Amino acid sequence: MLEKRMAVRPQHLEGIKELGSHVVCAGGMLDDEGRPKGSVLVMDFEDRAALDDYISNEPYVREGVWANISVESMNLVILSGEKVGK
Repeated sequence: MLEKRMAVRPQHLEGIKELGSHVVCAGGMLDDEGRPKGSVLVMDFEDRAALDDYISNEPYVREGVWANISVESMNLVILSGEKVGK
């Protein structure tokens, strides 16, 4: 799976770059040996439909790199050390 992830990674990163301010933060999760084991993206979309559109076009989804996706809502309170919410 790591080979597939690394092959698709340039497309994935280009897509993330195009999302601009929709991306609050993103990065790869690592196992104890420092190898990729998953991804975390904190995203800001207008609604669930916009998020679902992004997910359906995400290269890691299209190419089968991300097999399990969990979506959770969050109340963003602190961003870059600044209070932005309640």
